[in-house]
Formats: sequence, structure tokens, C-alpha cells
Amino acid sequence: MSVQAMQARDGATAATSAIRVTPTGAAVGARVEGVDLRAGVNPEQLHTIVDALGRFGMLYFPGQDLDDESLMAFSRLFGSELDIHALTQFAKPGHPEIFVLSNIVENGRPLGASDAAQYWHTDLSYSPTPSRVSLLYALKVPQDETGPLGDTEFASTAQAYADLNASTKALVAGRRAFHDAKKEKPRPGSHFTRPLSVDVDQRLQQVSHPIVRTHKDSGAQCLYVNEGFTTAIDGLPPEEGSALLHRLFDHMTQPRYIYRHKWQTHDLVMWDNCLTIHQGIPNYGPHQPRLMNRTIVKGEVPF
Repeated sequence: MSVQAMQARDGATAATSAIRVTPTGAAVGARVEGVDLRAGVNPEQLHTIVDALGRFGMLYFPGQDLDDESLMAFSRLFGSELDIHALTQFAKPGHPEIFVLSNIVENGRPLGASDAAQYWHTDLSYSPTPSRVSLLYALKVPQDETGPLGDTEFASTAQAYADLNASTKALVAGRRAFHDAKKEKPRPGSHFTRPLSVDVDQRLQQVSHPIVRTHKDSGAQCLYVNEGFTTAIDGLPPEEGSALLHRLFDHMTQPRYIYRHKWQTHDLVMWDNCLTIHQGIPNYGPHQPRLMNRTIVKGEVPF
């Protein structure tokens, strides 16, 4: 069922502020129509988008015509500071806030990071102040005769926590887990296998965060661990901690918590990194070009 935006008091403004928000029907995600993000959003539209993001965790806006400036401007509506990724070689020239995801190589140089995080994770959980919101804009979507490839899956961490049994909730209450970007190193194709500068290496030190994270705005409790970057549980022996983490990973990624997004060119997808985890599906090859621009809104210390 669609949810109508708040209507402006002025009739002329009301026509421009109506937004259609249609849930995907999964535990996470909604489609948002009736807004031109490049033209800018008014306060009523922004209120609707913020409310929908808090309710659904992930939103997608089909058919958006965004240049670099409008992508960054829309991103800053959710936090004034955009994060600059440690792997600066994949930043958009002239716009370090835009991280390029691509398998395209031009003149021997990759246009972007090609692995697209093909494992469950939440963006920059290895940072002391992880990402609040991420936005990903599709310029080229890989295709074959069946249609678009390279889907992205999203799972609800809030629903996954709510469904834990009482004994597991008691087990994780008050505990913290370690997150480390270098956990990615052993994976084939990882960009972290390359030598890192001293500055980048210092930025990628291990951090710890609560296993149960409270959402800053709604107060929702979410499981804040992920297969991609979570390495151990503070205060538990390695084997016991690893077993508990894998139980949580398996629980969080059950089909009932997942929405799989099938990309179309000019989709803008945004997600809340406390309320969701996500992964890319690597079902395309180098002959099927993929090009996407990502921005990340800097967040706060998890609590």
C-alpha cells in the first residue's frame, strides 16, 4: 500500500510535494516515486523520504537523472559531511566524496573498485564513526539476454534482532564485537591485498562496536555485526566468539529478512547502515560493464 507524502498548506506547492512510497513487501525496502532529485526536494518531500528511510531501511528512486553535484547535494541532506573512502584511487576525479564502483578498464586503468563487496556487510563498520547512510547511483548496469545482472541484496538488522530468542538476546546484551577492514584481505580480488600507504593503514585500525546497536533517530535495536568486517567478540574465547558470530550471521541472512534489488540504469538506491546489511551478487563478467557512483554520509559513534 502506498503512503502519501505530507501535503503542503499551499495548493500550488502540494502538487510538487506528493511522493509515492510503495513498500517492496519484503522485510526491508520501498520504491519512491514522484520526485525529481536533481531539481531538489522541498521540506515536505524531505520529511517523507527521511520518514520512509527510517521505516523501511532502504529506498530506491527509479529514473533519476543525477550529475555529480546533484548526487552530492542530495546526499548532504542526510548529514553535512560525506566520507572519503580510504582507497582514494577509486574516487571520482575532482570529487573525492564520490567512490566509483566499476569493472570497466580504460587505458589500462580501472575506473573503480570492481569487487563490489560481494559478501554481507555494512559500509565502513570498521570505522570509529561508521557510515550513517549510503547512496548508490547506477550509470551502467550489466546485462545479458535475461535482463539486468549484479543485483544487490539487503537484509533487515532490526527485524533480525527482534526475532532473536530471549536466551540469545541475553547472550549478546552489552557485548561488543571487533570490526576490521583487513578481514577482507584474504578474499580473491580484494583491493586491500595491495600495499597500503602508512596513512591508509592507520585509518584502517581495528575498532569495537556494540553487537546490539540503537538507531540514533528511532531508537530501534539492530544487530550490528556482519560477515564482511566483524572478526571477534570482546571478552569471549576465539572459538566461542566465532561460533556465536556465525550463528548471528546465519540468522540475519535468512530469506525472510532479505530484499533483492534488480538494478535499472538511473536507479538511485539509498540505505541506512544501522538498519540494514547488504551484499552484491557477482553474476556478471568483465564483458558486461558496470558503473556506479556511491556517496556515504558520515555517521556517529554507535551506541
